[in-house]
Amino acid sequence: MARPAADPARQLERAHRILDAAAELILRFGYDKTTIDDVARAAGVAKGTIYLHWKTRDALFAALLRRERARLLDDVRQSAPATHHDLLERLAAELLRRPLMKASLLGDSAVLGKLARRKRESGAAFPLGRQFEVYLDTLREHGALRDDLTAIEHLTVLTSTLYGFLIAQRYLPDDVRLPDERLAELVADVGGGAVGSGAPGDAQAIARATKDFLDAAVEVAHAKLRASLGTKEYPT
Repeated sequence: MARPAADPARQLERAHRILDAAAELILRFGYDKTTIDDVARAAGVAKGTIYLHWKTRDALFAALLRRERARLLDDVRQSAPATHHDLLERLAAELLRRPLMKASLLGDSAVLGKLARRKRESGAAFPLGRQFEVYLDTLREHGALRDDLTAIEHLTVLTSTLYGFLIAQRYLPDDVRLPDERLAELVADVGGGAVGSGAPGDAQAIARATKDFLDAAVEVAHAKLRASLGTKEYPT
């Protein structure tokens, strides 16, 4: 008798359950100390079941980070930022409240182990992709950003500001570390102020460009996640 086809919805639920278990373990013990056996036990599935979804441990954790990135961008888009300042603040706030994304951005080897090293070497840690450069060029055309800087220079200033604030927090005593909400505001104020033109620009065009950028970024992030999950659709 032929074996009945697996229910796609059930497969998807199981995949997310496995990813949930992997996230908990990696945050507790780190990537290098988390095995497929550990994940299977925590998720309540057989080890072989995990390999039905992902061929390697690295592929499983790549899917986990892709899911985190997609969810981050979903939440940023949901907040409907209308300017680059709003966008920076929401991105920083979401990064700060997501330990795996923060670890990925900073290349935290205590959490991500060799996976962090690979991401640093590949240049894949920045979560927004090349669409962000196009977005910055569009903002400059509409008068929101300084026209004496290229999109790459704008990107350099903004990412340096974000990384700088986050890395500095690591080395400060606990009693002088800023709350995440205030840190996100400062990232936006400092980074946005450094690249901003000081003029209001075309507010409607800027809001539309910000929305278009997030729509495109979300679409790319979810396409990559779908590829990692081996499905065309999945619950968000």
